[in-house]
Amino acid sequence: MHRLKPYLVGHQEFAALYGVAPQMVSQWLSPSRNVLDPATAIVVSGVRYWPLGFACRFGTTTARPKQLNVRYKERLIAEQGEGWEADSRDQLPPIVGQQEIMELFHLPSQGTLATRIAAGNFPQQDWLLSGSGLWLLDTVLGAAPGLRASARSLSWEVDEQVVKALREGTYDGPGSKVLTRGRHARKGL
Repeated sequence: MHRLKPYLVGHQEFAALYGVAPQMVSQWLSPSRNVLDPATAIVVSGVRYWPLGFACRFGTTTARPKQLNVRYKERLIAEQGEGWEADSRDQLPPIVGQQEIMELFHLPSQGTLATRIAAGNFPQQDWLLSGSGLWLLDTVLGAAPGLRASARSLSWEVDEQVVKALREGTYDGPGSKVLTRGRHARKGL
């Protein structure tokens, strides 16, 4: 496996690669359009993210080809730092967001984690995509001893079952599914 982090995109970055509004990515994902298969993405904290390699090839796979903004791709790579370009979700290492981290440490509230992050007492996110911070699971696990050492009341003990599920791709806890929003949300129940 690669030691560097893979390049990723969220809805906003995916849309910018093709010069469309972020809502267009949601429309591509719509079952009625059948343009973008949701299975091509990973779900982290209830949001879809794609490997950059897949996102860049996407425009050539559609019935109506889409032009890739190569300059924006180069900018994304520069912003994300040294890494590598994955082509499929299966190539990605375990990636977590705040919901998975809360489950990993059994934190009592999201505010607890948000406070740590805001105070700079949590490892810097590996990605900031579409406004959300994401971490490699190994980044978070590597910081666990320091979190425990500086804690006043929380144990910051890692739940090994959650780690195992995240590594095996079987995690089904909070954040593992995209929640339906908007006027069609009730139809999904």
